[in-house]
Amino acid sequence: MAVSSGLATTLAAAKMEAFSLNSSLPPASSSGSVSLRAYLAPAQLRPFPNPARNNLRRRVMLKGGLRCEVTAPSSSGDAVVETAESNIDLDKVSSLSALEQLKASAADRYTKERASIVAIGLSIHTAPVEMREKLAIPEAEWPRAIAELCNLNHIEEAAVLSTCNRMEIYVVALSQHRGVKEVTEWMSKTSGIPVAEICEHRFLLYNNDATRHLFEVSSGLDSLVLGEGQILAQVKQVVKVGQGVVGFGRNISGLFKHAISVGKRVRTETSIAAGAVSVSSAAVELALMKLPESAHATARMLVVGAGKMGKLVIKHLVAKGCTKMVVVNRSEERVAAIREEHKDDVEIIYRPLTDMLPCAAEADVIFTSTASDVPLFLKEDVKDLEGSRFFVDISVPRNVGSCVNDLENVRVFNVDDLKEVVAANKEDRLRKAMEAQEIITEETKQFEAWRDSLETVPTIKKLRAYAERIRLAELEKCLAKMGDDIPKKTRRAVDDLSRGIVNKLLHGPMQHLRCDGSDSRTLSETLENMHALNRMFSLETEVAILEQKIRAKTSQK
Repeated sequence: MAVSSGLATTLAAAKMEAFSLNSSLPPASSSGSVSLRAYLAPAQLRPFPNPARNNLRRRVMLKGGLRCEVTAPSSSGDAVVETAESNIDLDKVSSLSALEQLKASAADRYTKERASIVAIGLSIHTAPVEMREKLAIPEAEWPRAIAELCNLNHIEEAAVLSTCNRMEIYVVALSQHRGVKEVTEWMSKTSGIPVAEICEHRFLLYNNDATRHLFEVSSGLDSLVLGEGQILAQVKQVVKVGQGVVGFGRNISGLFKHAISVGKRVRTETSIAAGAVSVSSAAVELALMKLPESAHATARMLVVGAGKMGKLVIKHLVAKGCTKMVVVNRSEERVAAIREEHKDDVEIIYRPLTDMLPCAAEADVIFTSTASDVPLFLKEDVKDLEGSRFFVDISVPRNVGSCVNDLENVRVFNVDDLKEVVAANKEDRLRKAMEAQEIITEETKQFEAWRDSLETVPTIKKLRAYAERIRLAELEKCLAKMGDDIPKKTRRAVDDLSRGIVNKLLHGPMQHLRCDGSDSRTLSETLENMHALNRMFSLETEVAILEQKIRAKTSQK
């Protein structure tokens, strides 16, 4: 009974492995290999008799064409495992059950995958703010999060990009499927959100797609405001915090550093960040357009209202170089908070609402953004004010009566006037976004070429070590022949000579082992050079590096 139960478990595991295989496996050959298609037929696991032993056999196909035939013991106690190449007596491998062999085959398969860069995230486009709040990781906790992620069995490197609009985790996974599963479970554990709910709102991107996404994020193409610059500063902060953190490894740090370069290049070559795309930024831009350029630094600014829109107006004025302004509000509390936020950038003077008209008399530009149901400025309030001024009214209902525009020394702009500015800038930014995508495509290819070239690093190290061993051996022979009383200067000169010869001899081979996308050499040529050097110098570069890494990680548990 135990035997048949074990066999059933083995066959069930084998059946699941067969379903997970790529459908591009080769068809049956004359040597007797069985194609995957035959095993996806209705008679997927079919018995067939063996006249010699009268055993029940099952065949399964494993990736790469390896075929295992699991045989139930006969009355004589004999049992065999057949492959496409040979028959192996189970007595010789009695320590391994058939199920263990299948597990070993599966492990061997996925550990020889190339490590993948994976992006697992939730953003303002895919998840509600309530979920993003629970998943958010404060900047001070990023190193801890990286350490915990890299302690997972299939995660080798990690980075966290957590902002108000997104929570994205970038990892180097030794196995895509298992890595994603482990990270998702970690996210669930740290946030308290069920795995199923995270899966409903998350996005998954692999390798080129993950790289391209981060480049788009750093360029401002994935932001609500196209081309906004704050996200680039946040990507820079990921690199700054990650410096010295063990899990922020070569691949991930290289990815984020390249993303910073891409973000800078896109903004420089396309000017995608230029031009207002929100009402508050358009209000500031329009006001500065109407003022002479020479008056930008000295113009007296008045902001009426310190709510959400007023706060944004102040933010954009500061970004444009304004160093002093007056803010009129019902209470000083909000103004004090804004002043604290910009204490190093601008002087903000608070005035109560009762001082609004005297303050307007001293201002060149007046921004209004209150929730008042009645106009704050009417014709009779403004007509006696000396000098000319602009009103930029971004309130709905309007804070400035339409009659004020009848005065000769006053110009009034409202939300409808600003919509045209916003629309024009949005259209211009979309054109620039298309140009940015071309840059990102080019940069993605360069990054992938650099990452691919890392495959040659073990060969480079082994070739250098090989040459250094020869150099040191020959140097010792030379110094021994020269006697014990050699002056230090002579000894150093001989050592420098040997180093110089080795470095010059290695220069050519090393150049042909590097491929970063900046020259005409293709990756395939570089890898051919690597294999040739491995053969010529018997370097025997390890090809199962991922398998070693996984075993090392699991042995530490």
